[in-house]
Amino acid sequence: MSIAEPALWQGLALLQHELLLFAGVFFLVGALDDLAVDAAWLWLRARGRAVTPRRSRASLAHRSLAGPVAVLIPAWREAAVIGQTIRHLLETWPQASLRLYVGCYRNDPATIGAAIAAARGDPRFRLVIHGREGPTTKADCLNRLFAALTLDEERSRQRFAMLVFHDAEDMVDAGALGLLDETIAAGADFVQLPVEPLVPRHRGWLARHIGAHYCEEFAEAHGKAMVVRDALGAGLPGAGVGCATSRRALDWLVARHVKGQGGETGAGLPFASDSLTEDYELGLAIAAEGGRCRFVRARGEDGRLIATRAFFPHRFDTVVRQKSRWVLGIALLGWDRVGWAGGLSEYWMRARDRRGPLTALVLLVGYALVVLTALMGLMIAFGLAEPPPLTPLLVAVLAANGAAFTWRIALRFAFTAREYGLVEGVWSVLRLPLANVIAIIAGRRAVFAYARTLRGGAAAWDKTEHDAHPTAAGLAPDSGPDAGGGVAG
Repeated sequence: MSIAEPALWQGLALLQHELLLFAGVFFLVGALDDLAVDAAWLWLRARGRAVTPRRSRASLAHRSLAGPVAVLIPAWREAAVIGQTIRHLLETWPQASLRLYVGCYRNDPATIGAAIAAARGDPRFRLVIHGREGPTTKADCLNRLFAALTLDEERSRQRFAMLVFHDAEDMVDAGALGLLDETIAAGADFVQLPVEPLVPRHRGWLARHIGAHYCEEFAEAHGKAMVVRDALGAGLPGAGVGCATSRRALDWLVARHVKGQGGETGAGLPFASDSLTEDYELGLAIAAEGGRCRFVRARGEDGRLIATRAFFPHRFDTVVRQKSRWVLGIALLGWDRVGWAGGLSEYWMRARDRRGPLTALVLLVGYALVVLTALMGLMIAFGLAEPPPLTPLLVAVLAANGAAFTWRIALRFAFTAREYGLVEGVWSVLRLPLANVIAIIAGRRAVFAYARTLRGGAAAWDKTEHDAHPTAAGLAPDSGPDAGGGVAG
C-alpha cells in the first residue's frame, strides 16, 4: 500500500479507534466494579474485619460435634481418586457422630468397588447406589443421597444437625469439620470455607501452568471477594466443596421445591435435578429463604489456611469444559434459575457473577486490537502510513485503563504470593494471557450451549475427569508455599 491509497488506511484507523473505544469503556466499567470491591476490602481490613484469625487445628479436629453430621459426596467414574478421598476423610475426621454418604451409579462398578475397598469396614461409611443409569446430574445424585440420609433419620429417630458437601477428588482439612460445626452451631445456615487449588508440580510444564491458573483465581476470590460479600450480608454462592448447611435449611429448600412444583411427586427434594450449578445456587437459595450465610476464613498454627485442597483440571480442553459449564450455569442459566432479588448489594453481587460472557467478548476485542495495532505499527514502521491521531477522550480512557490494569496486576500478585509464595505470585501475572484465552473460548462455548438449552436440550453431568489425588504417593502437598505458606491476613 502507498500513501496514495488512503482509503484502506483510514478504514483501519477508524476500526482501531472504534474497537479501542468499545473495549476501553467496557474494560473501565469492569475495572470500576473491581475497584469498588477492592475499596470495600481495604476498608474492612483497616477496621480489622478482614484479618484472618489463627485457630488450633488440633482443637478443631477433636472438637465434640454439636450433633450428628452427614458428609455427602456424589461420584461418577471417580475410581482413580474416590478411594484416597474416603480414606483420608475418615482418618482426618475421627468423630463417631459423622456419617459419610457416597453416591455411586449402578452402571459404575469401578467407583463402587474403589469406595467399598477404601472404607475398610468403617461403620461411619454409607454407600448409596443410584437406581438410575449414570450420569444424570450432580444435583440428581445429591438428591439420591438426601433421600438415603432422611431414611436413616427415620430409622434412627435422630436428625442430622449439619450436612457437609464435598467432591470425589477433595482433600479435607483437619480443622474444617470443627470450624463448620462451630459456625453452624452459632446460628449460621450456610457456611463456605476457602478452596485452595494445588499447583500440579508433577505435571509437565504446560499442564502445570494450565492447572495452576486456578490458584490465583481462588486466592483473590476467596481472599477478598467472598470476604466482602460476607460483610455485605449478600447471599454466598457455594463452591460445592468445603461448605455446610444446617439441617433446617435443607427442609426450607424441600418446601420451596414442593411449593414451586405444585406438590408434584418427586418435588420433596432439596436440589433441582436439572441444575448444572447446584452448588452455586445452594447458598443463594438458603439466603432467599432468610437463612444466615457465612464465609469463614481462618488459618492454623502453621499459617496454612483451613481450606479444601485439590488438583484442578490441567488439560486445556477439560479446563475450557469446566469454565464453560460455570459460565453457562451461573451467568446465563442463572438469569432464569436464580433471577434478581434482595437489596442493592445482592443485585451488585449477582451482576458480578453474570458478567462472564461480556468479559469474554471484551477480551476477544482486546486481543483483536493487539493484532490490528501490530499490523498498523508495521505499516507505519515501513513508512507506508502516518500514525492516526488519538482523540482526548480515547487518551483519557486508555490512561485510566492502564492505571487500573497496573493495580489489578499488583493485587493478583499480592494475593497469590500470600498463599503460594513469591514465585507463584510472579507466575500468576505471566499466566494472565493464558487465563484470558481460556475465558474467551469458555464464554463462546457457554453461549452455544445456552442456545442448545433454549431448544430443549437436556442437562447432563459434564463432569471433569480426575486422575490424581493430593494424598497419593509423591503428590501430597508439603507445608511450604504450595500448601499455603501463610502470611497472616
